[in-house]
Amino acid sequence: MTQRWTNPSLPQTLQIAVFLLYFNAVLGLLQGTLYGAFGSLFGLAAVAGYAAGGFGIANEKRWGYVLAVVISAGEVLLLIALVGITNLLTSLAVITFAFSVALVALLIHPDSRSYQRIWFK
Repeated sequence: MTQRWTNPSLPQTLQIAVFLLYFNAVLGLLQGTLYGAFGSLFGLAAVAGYAAGGFGIANEKRWGYVLAVVISAGEVLLLIALVGITNLLTSLAVITFAFSVALVALLIHPDSRSYQRIWFK
């Protein structure tokens, strides 16, 4: 079986989500993640989770989809908990928040959910 980093046969929502997951993994390596607030081990686990989630989705694995949803939704909740919703909307963290929410929205979009339900193993 061929392993791939991207999959052009995925719906557009999942393709963009895969790229955002890889982007989050690279940025996490370069500047750290929000999960790093709990220690460097959590930060490295988050980076590995983003990369593994993207790779799993690209290879149509259900575990990759579940991992991506959990780690992305966790980032949104963590950002709200650490910064607060009021401060979040008035700070530069709003950009991070927007990308995090966009990633979750792409993953739980009806096209993404129905595709993974039918085709992912």
